[in-house]
Amino acid sequence: MDFIPFTLIDLIDIVLVATIMYWIYRVTRGTNAPYIFSGIIAIYLLWVVTKALNMELLSSMLGQVISVGVIALIILFQPELRRFLQLIGLRQKHFNFISRIFSAGEEEPMALNIDPIVIACRDMAETKTGALIVIRQESDLRLIAEGGIAIDAKTSVSLLKNIFFKNAPLHDGAVLIEGERIVAAKCILPVTQTEVPKDYGTRHRAAIGMSEISDAIILIVSEETGGISIAQGGELRRNIEPARLQQTLQRYLVRNEGRRARREEAERKQKGLRKIWRQAFHKE
Repeated sequence: MDFIPFTLIDLIDIVLVATIMYWIYRVTRGTNAPYIFSGIIAIYLLWVVTKALNMELLSSMLGQVISVGVIALIILFQPELRRFLQLIGLRQKHFNFISRIFSAGEEEPMALNIDPIVIACRDMAETKTGALIVIRQESDLRLIAEGGIAIDAKTSVSLLKNIFFKNAPLHDGAVLIEGERIVAAKCILPVTQTEVPKDYGTRHRAAIGMSEISDAIILIVSEETGGISIAQGGELRRNIEPARLQQTLQRYLVRNEGRRARREEAERKQKGLRKIWRQAFHKE
């Protein structure tokens, strides 16, 4: 009996498949996706075995299930697939040049004045007024803004407090801030699908979900406890003291500015190298 030939290419193939499967597991950990993915793999392996054993009837049935099942899965799990692709685009920083191509000519994010945001959050924390504020950084949040009510007004303490007043028509949902202006209110944010403590309310889950698909900074004021929280990068920092809110928020902004500066410096170096390469190529 001859052994199945095994080459270096086969080894590389196995390692790549294992790496991809492990990466998918890490990205979807905490959701139902790993269980669904395991079921798909089990059906596929069963189909491969029946095909290898020439079990024509069962093999054809499983083949039909797989071919139709792919389309059914795309339809049934469209929100999860969209979130998965958003996570891929957000986490793969090596492909930022694609975003730069499509965003060429767009204005840079405006300077942010955090004073009215901080004061409004402190006041709302004292009165236990629930609030959800999204501060845009670099990610494109136009879809989030279009899902809410357009405001386009200068950020102020009174405006924020009026928006989140309990009986106000815009108090449900999130406020989106870009630079010194409130772009929209009553925005619907994607709720996280990962496992979180049971005491997390809808605002906290929405803040985490928004931070998972963008680089925005999200402020939350709890309606039950008056506690202030900040979410970014899929992580939530809870129970921030009102007196330290401005310092904490400033630290998040400085961290983002540092990342942006390092990225711009790397881009300048890449442009310099490309220029040197083109000059050397033309001389030849």
